[in-house]
Amino acid sequence: MPGCYSGNDGVVKVGTSPVGEMVSWDVEETAETYDCTTMGDEWERHIAGRKKWTASITLRWDPNDAGQTALTVGTAVSLKLYPAGDATGSEQLSGNATVTKVGRSVNKDDVVERTIELAGNGALTIGTAP
Repeated sequence: MPGCYSGNDGVVKVGTSPVGEMVSWDVEETAETYDCTTMGDEWERHIAGRKKWTASITLRWDPNDAGQTALTVGTAVSLKLYPAGDATGSEQLSGNATVTKVGRSVNKDDVVERTIELAGNGALTIGTAP
């Protein structure tokens, strides 16, 4: 079905290393706004300010996975995210980011999970996989 993709095909790479055991990933782009409204205005007016992006990755912990071990708190990484696989021509979101948070979730009735949060360092580029 055109225009419909399975999240199961998503891929994340740190540099050239794929991140294994992924469960999900998210990217969010935001822009600040500055209020230009003055007295007497019936409607609020604003202009766009600085932009930023953040990402989060949830995965099953694998201490032997090179992609996972590269995601340590405080580390600067080159990140590539693919919503529908990394085949040539697939959509690719890429940028440099800093790992800002690493969480671990341990539950007696489930596998150990890790959650990684990243803050973009510069622009998020939306293009296609080479």
